[in-house]
Amino acid sequence: MNPEIKNYNSTQNSSDQDICDQLATIIDSELQKAESKIWHAHPVWFLDGNPIVGYSKQKPGIRLMFWSGADFNEDGLNGRGQKFKDASIFYNHAAEIKPEDLKNWLKKSIAIQWDYKNIVKRKGILERLT
Repeated sequence: MNPEIKNYNSTQNSSDQDICDQLATIIDSELQKAESKIWHAHPVWFLDGNPIVGYSKQKPGIRLMFWSGADFNEDGLNGRGQKFKDASIFYNHAAEIKPEDLKNWLKKSIAIQWDYKNIVKRKGILERLT
């Protein structure tokens, strides 16, 4: 696990730390070619510089977000807005994580990507990569 992400996880309360550790472990195992780092104060995994998945502590719980998740067509993920293509799920206990669902979403995150890396250069316009 990336030491920065391990440190982020260790700053959470014990329940949230369990969630974060489990998420990071599964993400690392499924996205072996991804670069992981703390980005805008939260753990994020990138493929070729494009953000794919990350998580953060929010009021409703630990939010796992897929940047292109709205196009996964998965009932377990909730879309956020019309402008971007993100979708997420909140966890309050590690037992709520369904590893097979997460692995499926991670496979889709490789196959379905929108170009967030160049969104500023394109003045807010997203283009589909895969």
